[in-house]
Amino acid sequence: MIYVFDTVSLSRLKFFYPDVFSSMWNSLDGLVQQRELISTREVWNEMQRGNPDPHVTRWLNERKDLIFTTPTNVELQFVAQIFQVNHFQGLIGAQQRLKGTPVADPFVIACAKAHNGTVVTEEALKPNAAKIPNVCQHFKIPCINLQKFMQYQGWSF
Repeated sequence: MIYVFDTVSLSRLKFFYPDVFSSMWNSLDGLVQQRELISTREVWNEMQRGNPDPHVTRWLNERKDLIFTTPTNVELQFVAQIFQVNHFQGLIGAQQRLKGTPVADPFVIACAKAHNGTVVTEEALKPNAAKIPNVCQHFKIPCINLQKFMQYQGWSF
């Protein structure tokens, strides 16, 4: 199974201190090495603009080439398909358009679609919203949060 992480889910790892949750970080490393935990370059760009915790930043920097992929033509075509649904054009906010800030959401979804993967995001399904889980539901792409991801891995601490 391939899991494609959204920015917020990667950022949420800051609550799991490596010296306390070492087995979790070792398990994450195993998934990265097996190419089962990936993300997209746009998530990397969003992470660079945010304020992630130093241990998450360090961990991501050391694995950047293994985790963050460049969108393929197939993924770019799927991003275009997402935006053909007028309602989903709301994935890119007005401020993001004006400021030209990175927008990872459609690329995360497209990456999961291209790899037959599951999106990991902290966004919740909301009626009539332009959110990752809504788009995933529309296109029948599995979508879970970090807690469910950990449960699927069988992790307990």
